[in-house]
Amino acid sequence: MRNLVIGAVLVGLIVLAALVSFLWTPFDPTQVDAALRLQGPSGAHWLGTDRFGRDLVSQLMVGARTTLYVGIVAVGVAALVGTPLGVFAAAGPRWLGEIVLRANDIVLAFPALLLAIMFGAAFGASTLTAMIAIGIATVPSFARLARATALQVLSTEYVLAARSAGRTGLAISVRHVLPNIAGLVIVQCSVSFGIAVLAEAALSYLGLGTQPPTPSWGRMLQESQELLAVQPRLLIVPGVAIAVAVLGFTLLGDGLRDRLDPRLEGRRAQG
Repeated sequence: MRNLVIGAVLVGLIVLAALVSFLWTPFDPTQVDAALRLQGPSGAHWLGTDRFGRDLVSQLMVGARTTLYVGIVAVGVAALVGTPLGVFAAAGPRWLGEIVLRANDIVLAFPALLLAIMFGAAFGASTLTAMIAIGIATVPSFARLARATALQVLSTEYVLAARSAGRTGLAISVRHVLPNIAGLVIVQCSVSFGIAVLAEAALSYLGLGTQPPTPSWGRMLQESQELLAVQPRLLIVPGVAIAVAVLGFTLLGDGLRDRLDPRLEGRRAQG
């Protein structure tokens, strides 16, 4: 329960910052002002300014919006593609399951970074490129989870009874399998979201994700790395934001797993 509360609070703060940024930011996050460059925290600029004179708080707020946008689309695509694949692989013929597993192995050989490089070379580096790369790289985790849990559901007595009653595999999958694995899919979404946040930051840091002038936490790190010795604050601020986001979604997923599986929570309490 503690992990769930802490994770929900951290994620809630990030979501709140992103939502508020649609209506208000202390300053224009893309406004360059050489006269204000590298200023420390003050009443006007709460976390100071960067090497271009842009307000760090404003950049963090809009960067949270970018991060959540990429994560929602990437994880959403992965869940919508991977979950049905896993269910149909479990409910369908054995050869179909083998094809899905082999396809997963092939996709796993291409991590998000490599996919982003390939897509960036073909279509140009952008936020869309990052979303597609992260989404495709995340599909195997959903497919494997869905297939493993669907196999357990399909072996239950009520599913065997449904088959005896003449229900088709599609009907059984929709009526019995998907509702029973939905909780675990939600947990996987939360965990994958944390991974997506880290992947988006890494891609933006390498110039393969969100492009200027749109603020991004990863690019904030990239733009400030040369000033590490003299202005470590410029790297610490986005670095802490990324760490808080990843920690929040990870704890949220861990807490949801405990809530959806009380036996697991009991075992942890005993340990």
